[in-house]
Amino acid sequence: MALETKTTVFDQLDGQDIMRYTLINDHQTRISVLSYGGTWQEFVVVENGVERPLIWGLDNMADYQRVGYCLCQSIGRVAGRIGGASFKIDDQHYDVDMNEQTHSLHGGRHGFNTLNFTGELSQTRDSASVTLRRQITTTTDQYPGNLDVQIKFTLDNQNRVSIAFTGDTDAATLFNPTNHVYWNVADDRTTLAHQWLQIHSAKRLEFDAEKVPTGQRLPVVKTAYDFNEPQPVQAALDQLKATSKGIEFDDAYEVTPSATTPIAVIGDTEQQRQVKLYSDRNSLIIYTANPFDTAKEATHQYTALATEAQTLPDAINHPDFGDIVLRPGYPVTHTISYQYEALN
Repeated sequence: MALETKTTVFDQLDGQDIMRYTLINDHQTRISVLSYGGTWQEFVVVENGVERPLIWGLDNMADYQRVGYCLCQSIGRVAGRIGGASFKIDDQHYDVDMNEQTHSLHGGRHGFNTLNFTGELSQTRDSASVTLRRQITTTTDQYPGNLDVQIKFTLDNQNRVSIAFTGDTDAATLFNPTNHVYWNVADDRTTLAHQWLQIHSAKRLEFDAEKVPTGQRLPVVKTAYDFNEPQPVQAALDQLKATSKGIEFDDAYEVTPSATTPIAVIGDTEQQRQVKLYSDRNSLIIYTANPFDTAKEATHQYTALATEAQTLPDAINHPDFGDIVLRPGYPVTHTISYQYEALN
């Protein structure tokens, strides 16, 4: 077998072609990426001749627009919430889109997930990539600085998917992107009862009523939020409900950045497969959801677990959370990697 790439027109939106780029490795593992929103549309592996989807994707743009949830889309310039939709860089005050309650969420109304990118395929002996590019002007999304952004998805022959976000700017701005990928790696994808999660983290962030960080960190040990040992997600949800009447996970964990030690692992309870997550930044946000059925969402019967690897949210307003300022002449690349492993 040989590495393979494909480019097709996925759909149209507002008169624009939405392109789909498919990367296939020697094991017939494939990923597909859409030009719109830098959307990770497919991650499919082959086990004993059977295709197994690991993430959630949709078949047309009308469904993506209807479902929302930033489903497996690239998020930027800043992932997560910015309290008050405002911040300072070098004592200069800036206001950005207040698109959720009194804060800014996921880059505002014109974030990465709302834009159509141009794409270019490339290959090495061992991997295939698609690089999405776009210049985002300050008039497009209200952030200071015109941002040149590249989002490079790579699939290698070791069944590792890497997403590298590169930002370059002509004025000081913020850059804390992620991919809002939604997982269900079990054979039975109708619930989260068959999926487990492990997060190497001692603390999570305290949030206010709008889920904006207060600046405080909370210990997770011996709570429903403790995933230091693998926990079935549904069992953790049940514990959360029993101990605090919580109905979902929508939480930011502090992690240790590493390219060699996973910050988190996702697997199925039948021990068929797992995916290890690696990140060069200090936070992982998890979110339980059922993006496709609002009736089930009302009863909290979740089918998807989102993971968002990034710098701790609202970092620009909390100096000890991490530096997300991007400056002219100093382009920055952040990488998230996902290593699939068959367990039998």
